[in-house]
Amino acid sequence: MATSKLKLTELEALGEAAECLRTLAHPHRLRMVQMLLQGDFSVGELAEACGLPSAMASEHLRLMQRCGFLTSEKDGRQVFYRVTEPHLKQIMGCIEQRFGVTATK
Repeated sequence: MATSKLKLTELEALGEAAECLRTLAHPHRLRMVQMLLQGDFSVGELAEACGLPSAMASEHLRLMQRCGFLTSEKDGRQVFYRVTEPHLKQIMGCIEQRFGVTATK
């Protein structure tokens, strides 16, 4: 097939996509996204679910926020996060279909 007939994304855009996928490609970050697709959570709640110190969870969240995946809102001393990237639901759906998902109490 001639490359002139292929539908291709610009390499610069693919570079951005690769950078964001690298950011997402971490088990703790994927767990956080999985939770945030189901509601808003505080840094402490996300840290606890991942078995991480809050400072480390904050760093993971900051990286995902920098990619435009999340937004945060301060409520008193707590910071709550929510998903802003609508495509994360589809990406997570693919991951869950391939690797499974279980309900927790």
